[in-house]
Amino acid sequence: MTDAPAPGHAEVLRTHGLHVTAQRLAVLQAVADRPHGSADGVIDAVRDEIGTVSRQAVYDSLAVLVDKGVLRRIQPAGFSARYEQRAGDNHHHLVCRACGRIVDVDCATGETPCLQAADDWGFEIDEAEVIYWGHCPDCLSTPETRTTTSKGNP
Repeated sequence: MTDAPAPGHAEVLRTHGLHVTAQRLAVLQAVADRPHGSADGVIDAVRDEIGTVSRQAVYDSLAVLVDKGVLRRIQPAGFSARYEQRAGDNHHHLVCRACGRIVDVDCATGETPCLQAADDWGFEIDEAEVIYWGHCPDCLSTPETRTTTSKGNP
């Protein structure tokens, strides 16, 4: 069992006009404990926390929480959807090509120039998704990664 949900989770739900349920609290706690976790990981954590719950119920909770701006859903190429609590600040991500590690990175300039497209085609842009790809320090320290990286492979 994980620790009890943070006291702030219930208030976050209320602030976003959502009913506070054990399932939603468990979903929020699972995402807080596993930043950039997959839906399957969230489902497993929720089941560990509150017992029997359907996959669909967790997917529905994730969808509502993303829709209300409580959670953010990202899906780097080649990955299943991932969820995080850091939502609404237009931050970006680093993804390791070798191990799949995903970490948050703030906008390079401390502003949001990525929201100002050279040609916006009349769109009102409110979010940009930037993903930096490479190899994390742990993977760079392995001989296999050093060899493939030096050959120019991803």
